Amino acid sequence: MRLGLILLALSFAVAGAVFGALNGERIVFDLYFTTLTLPKGAALLCAVLLGWLLGGLVVYLGLVLRLRRRVRVLARELERRDAENAAKPAKPDA
Repeated sequence: MRLGLILLALSFAVAGAVFGALNGERIVFDLYFTTLTLPKGAALLCAVLLGWLLGGLVVYLGLVLRLRRRVRVLARELERRDAENAAKPAKPDA
């Protein structure tokens, strides 16, 4: 399994290097206050990484934080119920 992941990562790295080499022309980004000149491959890589990071941030803020809060509430409720059950005397079997 680990070897497969390493080979997959290496194949993506090689494909990215080939893509970057084939798309070495520079493109200009005018950001109103400054101008950036980047190779096409680097611009695409930056766009993909930025999308990945923003997508992860949206998932974390929208889903993970809400689920963590719910787990905390349910854990407190479980502790409260355990404490109540421990405080009750055991009923003898009739």
